[in-house]
Amino acid sequence: MDLNKVDLNLLLVFNQLVIERRVSRVAESLGVSQPAVSNALNRLRKLLNDDLFLRTSQGMEPTPRALQLAEPIAYAIDTIRSALSQENVFDPASSTRHFTVSSTDLGEIYFVPTLLNHLLKVAPGVTVSTMRHNGANLKEDLESGRADIAVGLLPQLQGSFFRQRFFRQRFVCVFRQQHPLAKKKVVTKEDFYAAKHAVVVFPGTGHGEVDKLIDRKGAERKIQLSVPHFVAMGHILQETDLVATLPERLVKRLEGPFKLKCVPHPVKLPDHSIDLFWHAKLHRDPANQWLRRLMFELFTD
Repeated sequence: MDLNKVDLNLLLVFNQLVIERRVSRVAESLGVSQPAVSNALNRLRKLLNDDLFLRTSQGMEPTPRALQLAEPIAYAIDTIRSALSQENVFDPASSTRHFTVSSTDLGEIYFVPTLLNHLLKVAPGVTVSTMRHNGANLKEDLESGRADIAVGLLPQLQGSFFRQRFFRQRFVCVFRQQHPLAKKKVVTKEDFYAAKHAVVVFPGTGHGEVDKLIDRKGAERKIQLSVPHFVAMGHILQETDLVATLPERLVKRLEGPFKLKCVPHPVKLPDHSIDLFWHAKLHRDPANQWLRRLMFELFTD
Protein backbone atom coordinates (compact mmCIF):
# COMPACT_ATOMS: atom_id res chain seq x y z
CA MET A 1 0.00 0.00 0.00
CA ASP A 2 1.16 3.55 -0.79
CA LEU A 3 1.53 5.27 2.59
CA ASN A 4 1.14 8.64 0.89
CA LYS A 5 -2.56 7.80 0.59
CA VAL A 6 -2.93 7.16 4.34
CA ASP A 7 -3.99 10.15 6.43
CA LEU A 8 -3.06 9.90 10.12
CA ASN A 9 -6.52 11.23 10.98
CA LEU A 10 -8.01 8.11 9.39
CA LEU A 11 -6.01 5.95 11.78
CA LEU A 12 -7.16 8.07 14.73
CA VAL A 13 -10.77 7.45 13.70
CA PHE A 14 -10.04 3.73 13.27
CA ASN A 15 -8.41 3.46 16.72
CA GLN A 16 -11.26 5.31 18.42
CA LEU A 17 -13.85 3.12 16.68
CA VAL A 18 -12.11 0.05 18.06
CA ILE A 19 -12.51 1.54 21.56
CA GLU A 20 -15.93 3.20 21.37
CA ARG A 21 -17.74 1.03 18.79
CA ARG A 22 -20.19 3.88 18.05
CA VAL A 23 -19.84 6.66 15.46
CA SER A 24 -21.49 9.22 17.75
CA ARG A 25 -19.04 8.53 20.58
CA VAL A 26 -16.07 8.68 18.23
CA ALA A 27 -17.24 12.02 16.89
CA GLU A 28 -17.59 13.36 20.42
CA SER A 29 -14.19 12.03 21.52
CA LEU A 30 -12.36 13.47 18.51
CA GLY A 31 -14.33 16.72 18.38
CA VAL A 32 -15.61 16.20 14.81
CA SER A 33 -19.00 15.63 13.20
CA GLN A 34 -20.57 12.21 12.72
CA PRO A 35 -20.52 12.63 8.90
CA ALA A 36 -16.77 13.28 9.16
CA VAL A 37 -16.31 10.01 11.03
CA SER A 38 -18.44 8.13 8.49
CA ASN A 39 -16.48 9.69 5.62
CA ALA A 40 -13.16 8.69 7.22
CA LEU A 41 -14.42 5.13 7.68
CA ASN A 42 -15.50 4.95 4.02
CA ARG A 43 -12.04 6.13 2.90
CA LEU A 44 -10.39 3.48 5.07
CA ARG A 45 -12.67 0.79 3.67
CA LYS A 46 -11.61 1.69 0.13
CA LEU A 47 -7.91 1.85 1.05
CA LEU A 48 -7.93 -1.51 2.83
CA ASN A 49 -10.59 -3.21 0.71
CA ASP A 50 -12.48 -4.38 3.79
CA ASP A 51 -15.67 -3.36 5.62
CA LEU A 52 -13.61 -3.00 8.85
CA PHE A 53 -16.70 -2.33 11.02
CA LEU A 54 -20.21 -3.73 10.65
CA ARG A 55 -23.25 -2.10 12.21
CA THR A 56 -25.02 -4.34 14.77
CA SER A 57 -27.44 -3.86 17.66
CA GLN A 58 -24.39 -3.72 19.95
CA GLY A 59 -22.68 -1.01 17.91
CA MET A 60 -19.99 -1.13 15.23
CA GLU A 61 -18.38 -4.57 15.43
CA PRO A 62 -14.87 -4.93 13.95
CA THR A 63 -14.20 -7.47 11.22
CA PRO A 64 -11.31 -9.95 11.53
CA ARG A 65 -9.18 -7.61 9.39
CA ALA A 66 -9.92 -4.71 11.75
CA LEU A 67 -9.03 -6.82 14.80
CA GLN A 68 -5.76 -7.77 13.11
CA LEU A 69 -4.90 -4.10 12.59
CA ALA A 70 -6.14 -2.81 15.94
CA GLU A 71 -3.12 -3.51 18.11
CA PRO A 72 -0.33 -2.35 15.73
CA ILE A 73 -2.24 0.83 14.91
CA ALA A 74 -2.80 1.53 18.62
CA TYR A 75 0.92 1.03 19.27
CA ALA A 76 1.82 3.33 16.36
CA ILE A 77 -0.47 6.10 17.62
CA ASP A 78 0.87 5.70 21.15
CA THR A 79 4.44 5.95 19.88
CA ILE A 80 3.66 9.16 17.98
CA ARG A 81 1.89 10.65 20.99
CA SER A 82 4.82 9.80 23.24
CA ALA A 83 7.30 11.36 20.81
CA LEU A 84 5.30 14.57 20.52
CA SER A 85 4.41 14.86 24.19
CA GLN A 86 6.11 17.67 26.06
CA GLU A 87 5.70 15.86 29.37
CA ASN A 88 8.79 13.69 29.14
CA VAL A 89 9.46 13.72 32.87
CA PHE A 90 7.24 13.37 35.92
CA ASP A 91 8.03 15.12 39.20
CA PRO A 92 5.88 13.52 41.93
CA ALA A 93 6.86 16.11 44.54
CA SER A 94 5.29 18.97 42.56
CA SER A 95 2.65 17.10 40.55
CA THR A 96 -1.10 17.50 41.02
CA ARG A 97 -1.86 14.48 38.82
CA HIS A 98 -5.00 12.48 39.55
CA PHE A 99 -4.88 8.69 39.16
CA THR A 100 -7.81 6.30 38.92
CA VAL A 101 -7.31 2.72 40.09
CA SER A 102 -9.73 -0.03 39.10
CA SER A 103 -10.09 -2.45 41.99
CA THR A 104 -12.50 -4.51 44.07
CA ASP A 105 -13.25 -3.43 47.63
CA LEU A 106 -10.74 -6.12 48.62
CA GLY A 107 -8.08 -4.16 46.73
CA GLU A 108 -9.20 -0.95 48.43
CA ILE A 109 -8.77 -2.57 51.84
CA TYR A 110 -5.36 -4.06 51.07
CA PHE A 111 -3.67 -1.56 48.72
CA VAL A 112 -5.15 1.90 49.23
CA PRO A 113 -4.15 2.74 52.85
CA THR A 114 -0.49 1.87 52.26
CA LEU A 115 -0.45 3.70 48.91
CA LEU A 116 -2.01 6.88 50.32
CA ASN A 117 0.32 6.98 53.33
CA HIS A 118 3.29 6.82 50.97
CA LEU A 119 1.85 9.47 48.61
CA LEU A 120 1.47 11.91 51.51
CA LYS A 121 5.23 11.65 52.03
CA VAL A 122 6.57 11.72 48.47
CA ALA A 123 3.77 13.23 46.33
CA PRO A 124 1.42 15.29 48.51
CA GLY A 125 -0.31 16.93 45.54
CA VAL A 126 -1.16 13.63 43.82
CA THR A 127 -4.73 12.40 44.32
CA VAL A 128 -6.30 8.99 43.81
CA SER A 129 -9.79 7.65 43.21
CA THR A 130 -10.92 4.06 42.85
CA MET A 131 -13.52 2.52 40.57
CA ARG A 132 -14.99 -0.94 40.92
CA HIS A 133 -14.19 -3.71 38.44
CA ASN A 134 -17.00 -4.24 35.95
CA GLY A 135 -16.68 -7.38 33.86
CA ALA A 136 -18.35 -5.74 30.86
CA ASN A 137 -16.44 -2.44 30.93
CA LEU A 138 -13.06 -3.10 32.54
CA LYS A 139 -11.19 -3.44 29.24
CA GLU A 140 -12.84 -0.31 27.86
CA ASP A 141 -12.09 1.65 31.05
CA LEU A 142 -8.37 0.88 30.68
CA GLU A 143 -8.31 1.34 26.90
CA SER A 144 -10.00 4.72 27.11
CA GLY A 145 -7.92 5.95 30.03
CA ARG A 146 -10.83 6.22 32.44
CA ALA A 147 -8.71 3.94 34.64
CA ASP A 148 -4.92 4.29 34.79
CA ILE A 149 -4.25 0.84 36.25
CA ALA A 150 -6.17 -2.18 37.54
CA VAL A 151 -5.20 -4.50 40.37
CA GLY A 152 -6.51 -7.94 41.21
CA LEU A 153 -7.20 -11.42 39.91
CA LEU A 154 -8.19 -10.53 36.32
CA PRO A 155 -7.47 -13.34 33.84
CA GLN A 156 -9.67 -11.73 31.16
CA LEU A 157 -7.17 -8.92 30.50
CA GLN A 158 -5.16 -10.21 27.55
CA GLY A 159 -3.75 -8.84 24.29
CA SER A 160 -2.77 -5.17 24.50
CA PHE A 161 -2.51 -5.20 28.29
CA PHE A 162 0.69 -5.39 30.30
CA ARG A 163 0.81 -7.13 33.68
CA GLN A 164 3.17 -7.36 36.63
CA ARG A 165 2.74 -9.90 39.40
CA PHE A 166 2.44 -8.60 42.95
CA PHE A 167 2.15 -11.86 44.87
CA ARG A 168 0.56 -15.29 45.00
CA GLN A 169 -2.74 -15.34 46.87
CA ARG A 170 -3.78 -18.24 49.08
CA PHE A 171 -7.40 -18.86 50.08
CA VAL A 172 -8.26 -19.90 53.62
CA CYS A 173 -11.30 -20.97 55.63
CA VAL A 174 -12.49 -18.41 58.17
CA PHE A 175 -15.18 -18.17 60.85
CA ARG A 176 -15.69 -16.48 64.22
CA GLN A 177 -13.77 -17.58 67.30
CA GLN A 178 -17.00 -18.80 68.95
CA HIS A 179 -17.94 -21.00 65.98
CA PRO A 180 -18.30 -24.75 66.80
CA LEU A 181 -15.51 -25.48 64.30
CA ALA A 182 -13.11 -23.31 66.32
CA LYS A 183 -12.88 -26.12 68.91
CA LYS A 184 -11.53 -28.61 66.37
CA LYS A 185 -7.81 -29.16 65.91
CA VAL A 186 -8.33 -29.84 62.21
CA VAL A 187 -11.29 -28.73 60.06
CA THR A 188 -12.01 -31.53 57.59
CA LYS A 189 -13.71 -31.44 54.21
CA GLU A 190 -16.74 -33.06 55.82
CA ASP A 191 -16.85 -30.30 58.44
CA PHE A 192 -16.51 -27.66 55.73
CA TYR A 193 -19.33 -28.93 53.50
CA ALA A 194 -21.62 -29.55 56.49
CA ALA A 195 -21.34 -25.92 57.61
CA LYS A 196 -23.44 -23.02 56.37
CA HIS A 197 -21.59 -20.60 54.11
CA ALA A 198 -21.35 -16.94 53.15
CA VAL A 199 -19.88 -16.28 49.70
CA VAL A 200 -18.78 -13.22 47.76
CA VAL A 201 -20.18 -13.15 44.22
CA PHE A 202 -18.11 -10.70 42.20
CA PRO A 203 -18.49 -10.88 38.39
CA GLY A 204 -15.54 -9.80 36.29
CA THR A 205 -12.80 -11.18 38.54
CA GLY A 206 -11.20 -14.58 39.05
CA HIS A 207 -12.64 -15.12 42.53
CA GLY A 208 -15.64 -16.90 41.04
CA GLU A 209 -13.30 -19.58 39.69
CA VAL A 210 -12.36 -20.46 43.26
CA ASP A 211 -16.02 -21.07 44.14
CA LYS A 212 -16.46 -23.24 41.06
CA LEU A 213 -13.44 -25.31 42.05
CA ILE A 214 -14.75 -25.80 45.60
CA ASP A 215 -18.10 -26.98 44.26
CA ARG A 216 -16.43 -29.40 41.83
CA LYS A 217 -14.23 -30.98 44.51
CA GLY A 218 -16.90 -31.93 47.02
CA ALA A 219 -20.54 -31.94 48.02
CA GLU A 220 -22.79 -29.00 47.36
CA ARG A 221 -22.25 -26.23 49.91
CA LYS A 222 -25.09 -24.88 52.02
CA ILE A 223 -24.87 -21.24 50.95
CA GLN A 224 -27.03 -19.18 53.28
CA LEU A 225 -25.76 -15.74 52.21
CA SER A 226 -24.33 -14.24 49.01
CA VAL A 227 -22.96 -10.69 48.95
CA PRO A 228 -21.46 -8.65 46.08
CA HIS A 229 -18.45 -7.38 48.04
CA PHE A 230 -15.83 -8.29 50.62
CA VAL A 231 -16.05 -5.29 52.93
CA ALA A 232 -19.00 -6.59 55.00
CA MET A 233 -17.62 -10.09 55.57
CA GLY A 234 -15.89 -9.23 58.84
CA HIS A 235 -19.12 -7.96 60.37
CA ILE A 236 -21.14 -10.89 58.98
CA LEU A 237 -18.79 -13.61 60.22
CA GLN A 238 -18.39 -11.95 63.62
CA GLU A 239 -22.14 -12.07 64.28
CA THR A 240 -23.09 -15.45 62.71
CA ASP A 241 -22.01 -19.08 62.54
CA LEU A 242 -21.33 -18.85 58.81
CA VAL A 243 -18.10 -20.03 57.21
CA ALA A 244 -16.36 -18.22 54.35
CA THR A 245 -13.56 -18.85 51.87
CA LEU A 246 -11.49 -15.67 51.64
CA PRO A 247 -8.04 -14.50 50.50
CA GLU A 248 -5.52 -14.93 53.30
CA ARG A 249 -4.18 -11.37 53.13
CA LEU A 250 -7.67 -9.96 53.62
CA VAL A 251 -8.28 -12.28 56.57
CA LYS A 252 -5.06 -11.10 58.23
CA ARG A 253 -6.58 -7.59 58.24
CA LEU A 254 -9.92 -8.82 59.60
CA GLU A 255 -9.20 -11.54 62.14
CA GLY A 256 -8.00 -9.24 64.93
CA PRO A 257 -10.64 -6.47 64.76
CA PHE A 258 -13.51 -8.91 64.16
CA LYS A 259 -12.26 -11.78 66.38
CA LEU A 260 -12.13 -14.33 63.57
CA LYS A 261 -10.26 -17.61 63.26
CA CYS A 262 -8.40 -18.58 60.10
CA VAL A 263 -7.52 -22.21 59.28
CA PRO A 264 -5.94 -23.91 56.25
CA HIS A 265 -8.60 -24.61 53.68
CA PRO A 266 -9.79 -28.24 53.86
CA VAL A 267 -10.30 -28.24 50.08
CA LYS A 268 -7.06 -28.25 48.14
CA LEU A 269 -7.07 -24.96 46.21
CA PRO A 270 -4.33 -23.55 43.96
CA ASP A 271 -2.72 -20.22 44.74
CA HIS A 272 -3.78 -17.37 42.47
CA SER A 273 -1.74 -14.50 41.09
CA ILE A 274 -2.67 -10.95 42.12
CA ASP A 275 -1.35 -8.63 39.43
CA LEU A 276 -1.11 -5.04 38.29
CA PHE A 277 -2.49 -4.33 34.79
CA TRP A 278 -2.20 -1.36 32.44
CA HIS A 279 -3.00 -0.72 28.79
CA ALA A 280 -0.38 -0.33 26.08
CA LYS A 281 -1.42 3.29 25.44
CA LEU A 282 -0.05 4.29 28.88
CA HIS A 283 2.97 2.02 28.84
CA ARG A 284 5.39 4.91 28.16
CA ASP A 285 3.50 7.61 30.04
CA PRO A 286 5.99 8.98 32.65
CA ALA A 287 3.32 9.50 35.32
CA ASN A 288 1.89 6.03 34.82
CA GLN A 289 5.38 4.55 34.86
CA TRP A 290 6.09 6.27 38.18
CA LEU A 291 2.85 4.98 39.72
CA ARG A 292 3.60 1.43 38.57
CA ARG A 293 7.14 1.54 39.99
CA LEU A 294 5.78 2.80 43.29
CA MET A 295 3.16 0.04 43.43
CA PHE A 296 5.86 -2.57 42.69
CA GLU A 297 8.05 -1.23 45.49
CA LEU A 298 5.22 -1.24 48.00
CA PHE A 299 3.49 -4.53 47.20
CA THR A 300 5.59 -6.95 45.14
CA ASP A 301 6.82 -9.99 47.04
